Amino acid sequence: MNNAEIFNTELYDDVAVTEVIRPSAIIPEDAARRILVELALQDIQRGGVWASAPTRWSRYHSVWGPLGEPEGSDLLGTIEVAYGTPTKYDITIYRVTVTRQGAALGWTVESLCNDALRFGDLELSTCPRANLAPPPKPFRF
Repeated sequence: MNNAEIFNTELYDDVAVTEVIRPSAIIPEDAARRILVELALQDIQRGGVWASAPTRWSRYHSVWGPLGEPEGSDLLGTIEVAYGTPTKYDITIYRVTVTRQGAALGWTVESLCNDALRFGDLELSTCPRANLAPPPKPFRF
């Protein structure tokens, strides 16, 4: 098993809540830029509590140790995102997971999202949403 598989197994064995955000929350360009800057400034490698990657933002309970090791910092939850959708500079939030440790500390899907969205002066409840188109008609011969 590679490191990614081990990480995912450990992560999802410890899940309290996973919610698919429907319709997906859309972070507009100006707010997306501010959020990405703040996530970078508050990265776990810089003494912060966030670890951001192109598909996932992870929130930890406390800063990591000096060697880049969690050292007792529990993962509270993750926000799964897609960059460049629906337009080139927007970001879409489509799934949020709160771990058992996060839930035990009072974190919810909404509070986890709001912790990241606050950097762009947004909240999940007021965030713009994707337009849901009706499904296509079935193909018939």
